[in-house]
Amino acid sequence: MSDPQRKPEAVLITDAAMSHEEEIEVRKHRYKILWGLRLPFMILAAVFYQIPWLAVTLLVLSIPLPWIAVIVANDRLPRKAERPSRLRRHRPELESRPDGAVEGGL
Repeated sequence: MSDPQRKPEAVLITDAAMSHEEEIEVRKHRYKILWGLRLPFMILAAVFYQIPWLAVTLLVLSIPLPWIAVIVANDRLPRKAERPSRLRRHRPELESRPDGAVEGGL
């Protein structure tokens, strides 16, 4: 039998995900960063107009950024790969009953 004076141990039974509001904020932050990269690329392309290959490369890089920002913002965050700790205690009282025995029979 278990000791009535002993306090039960806390056991993690679920791996709670980030709240919906927190996830939306993270996704908005990523969206703003990707959109924010577009303007510097375009400004650098204008600065380096005398080096055509560099200016064109910077412009070409800035073109898909809005599309990528939308894709990243609409994608859900990956789930954590953590494994929650589970209580695994040996319980001999469950194993000591003979097979087929039922407590409190009719």
